[in-house]
Amino acid sequence: AGAWMMDFLYDLLQCLVALAAIAVILVLVLAHVTATVVDLTRHEKEKSFPTAPDWKELLPSIHDPASKELSVIVPAYNEELRMPSMLEEAMDYLEKRRKRQPSFTYEVLVVDDGSSDRTSEVAFQYTNKFGADKVRVLTLVKNRGKGGAVRMGAMSCRGRLILMADADGATKFADYEKLEVALEAISPKPDNMAITCGSRAHLEQDSVAERSMFRTFLMYGFHFLVWFFCVRGIKDTQCGFKLFTREAALKTFSLLHVERWAFDVELLYIAQCFKIPIGEVAVNWTEIEGSKLVPVLSWLQMGRDLVFIRLRYLTGVWRLDSPRKTD
Repeated sequence: AGAWMMDFLYDLLQCLVALAAIAVILVLVLAHVTATVVDLTRHEKEKSFPTAPDWKELLPSIHDPASKELSVIVPAYNEELRMPSMLEEAMDYLEKRRKRQPSFTYEVLVVDDGSSDRTSEVAFQYTNKFGADKVRVLTLVKNRGKGGAVRMGAMSCRGRLILMADADGATKFADYEKLEVALEAISPKPDNMAITCGSRAHLEQDSVAERSMFRTFLMYGFHFLVWFFCVRGIKDTQCGFKLFTREAALKTFSLLHVERWAFDVELLYIAQCFKIPIGEVAVNWTEIEGSKLVPVLSWLQMGRDLVFIRLRYLTGVWRLDSPRKTD
C-alpha cells in the first residue's frame, strides 16, 4: 500500500508539473499574441492647439530643446466638474511662484482624452484667462486611456522638467516643490535623466483600516505583482504625481506601450532597465469622489497587464532599443 501511494503521489506531481508548464506556455503565447504596438500617429486635429478664435499653432515636440522651466501634464477624461478646483490650485501656485521667481516659466497642458462632456470647454476658460502660452488644451479625437493621454501631452511639451498631475486634484499641488527638491538632489544624473514619484505609502496603514479584507488582499496582491514582475524599490507606483527631467521623459515615454491604468508601472520598469535614478517623496493626498478606477475590475486588469509587461519584454515582442516618435 505504501509503494502504491508513493507511485500515486509521484504521478500526481508529474501531472501538476506538466499542467504548470502548459499554463506557463499558454500565458507566454497569450502575452505574445495579444501584444500590440501603439499607433502613435496623430489625427490631424491633434497636431495643433487653439491659441485664439480661428487660430491654431502646431504642437511643439519633446525632441526640441526646452523653452520653459516646467510643463504640467493634466490628463482629463470627463473631468468638467472636478478639474476646475485642481486648475485653480495649480494656477494659483504657479503664478505666485512666477512672481517671486521671474525666471520660472511654465505651461499647463490639459489633455482631454476624448471626453463626452465639457472638459475641453472648461479648460479653454483658463487659456482665455491666463493666455495660450501658459495654458494649452490638446483634445484627443478618441479615448486612449490615461497613459495614452499623458504620453501625448509629454511628447508635446516644452518644459525642462515635466510634471504629471491628475485632474481630480487629489494631491496638493504645492508638493511639486518637494518633488523638485528631491529631483535636483539626485546625483549623479546619467545623461541628465532622473525621476521623482509622489508617494502615498505613508497613508497606507490608515487606508487599510477603512477597506474590506478582500480589497486589502487585492491591494497587497497588486503590490506583490509590481515588485515581482516589474519595479523594485518603489512603494507607490500608482500616484499620479510624478516629475521627470526632459531627458528621462523622452527616454521613457517614447518606449511606452501600455495606455491604461498600469502605464505608470511600465514607465518605471523602462526607467529601471536604463538605470535612470528614481526618488520617492511623501505627498499630501486626499481621496476625491468620482474616480474612474473600478476597484476590483481595474486591479484585476492591472494585474494582468503587469504580468504581460514583463513577459512581452522578456520574449522580445516589445523592445527597449526601438524608441518611437509621435507623428
